[in-house]
Amino acid sequence: MSAAGSLEYAHARLSARYGDRPDELAWRRIEHVRALPALLDAVRASALSIWMAGIGAHSTPHEIERVLRGHWRDLVAEVTAWMPEEWQPAVRWCAVLVDLPLLQHLARGGAVPAWMHDDPAYADLAERESAGFGAAPVDEALAPLATAWTDADRIGHLWLAEWRRRLPGSQPADSTTMEEAGRAIGAHLAAFRDRTVRDSGPLRRTLQARLSLLFRRAIVDPSAAFIFLALAALDLERLRGEILRRVIFPGMPLAP
Repeated sequence: MSAAGSLEYAHARLSARYGDRPDELAWRRIEHVRALPALLDAVRASALSIWMAGIGAHSTPHEIERVLRGHWRDLVAEVTAWMPEEWQPAVRWCAVLVDLPLLQHLARGGAVPAWMHDDPAYADLAERESAGFGAAPVDEALAPLATAWTDADRIGHLWLAEWRRRLPGSQPADSTTMEEAGRAIGAHLAAFRDRTVRDSGPLRRTLQARLSLLFRRAIVDPSAAFIFLALAALDLERLRGEILRRVIFPGMPLAP
């Protein structure tokens, strides 16, 4: 039996989780459920149930967002624990991805939203802003992003630079697979910035297909952890959209 903290163990766990991901038929079943309570029941009966603890039919949008961010951090922590010790800092840093939109908003001078004070992950940051000290993070977890307060548009580059700094030099991953995944994600983000795009679905499906191919190629390789998390992030983004659409716009037509 492979020990926890080995690439063999991590690959076995990642492969099992990858195999549990919902296929398009499962997504279509979810997308065609009209009422929020029925949608939540359908999601809980699927492989997406790992995201649902703490979300109910009366949850507010801010509560839903907070819960989903927490589940993302929990998933990253779980994957981190599967990996060899030298790879754990880089995997752990992926938890910060859910913080980037809010941090960029603050770095651009945006007002601190009221809900931020009620979120344990952000309460200290909100308190510093309210006290007039500025919102730039000083805690160790987010400190590498503090310089974004002088150039908010660099926050993604700062995250990436810190991730690269955390990668171990002694045991590299398959650089080709990692680089191809990076290019696929970069192209996806660039396409999302195109204001002429009206339907993001094909973009997400294209990225998912490419990442799935790369995951299957990354046999017992550290790059599999990052590719799996990218696929999980796509699932989370899609699920978040389905839930919040029914909460915020209950009368909006569903998928054709």
